Amino acid sequence: MGGYFVTSGDNSPAEMDRREVFIVPWSDRDQIGALMSELEQHWAETRSLTTWILILWFIFSMGIFFFADSLNSFTFFGWPFGFYMASQGSLAIFVLLIVVLTIKQEKIDDKYGVAEEE
Repeated sequence: MGGYFVTSGDNSPAEMDRREVFIVPWSDRDQIGALMSELEQHWAETRSLTTWILILWFIFSMGIFFFADSLNSFTFFGWPFGFYMASQGSLAIFVLLIVVLTIKQEKIDDKYGVAEEE
């Protein structure tokens, strides 16, 4: 069967200049299905990672203050632990979450072949 169709990435205005356009014959629909399936798996893993990072962020941003009195029962470097976590510890955890997110997202991108070139 003759004919071609054009498929592309996200059509949002923010992604217009970054999208890739594929022109494929109708007979290669199975390959397009496989490609879309891989992209769907990529986004599923990305959403899962983002969800877990946001859950941890919420715990360390709100949970620390909620349990501050309980955490103050022991000290860390001479300071009540709840106070330390509210002032310094949660910031260190946020930086650690960013590093973990970056490393894991790069692995996911490499796995599905959508990593950015350096």
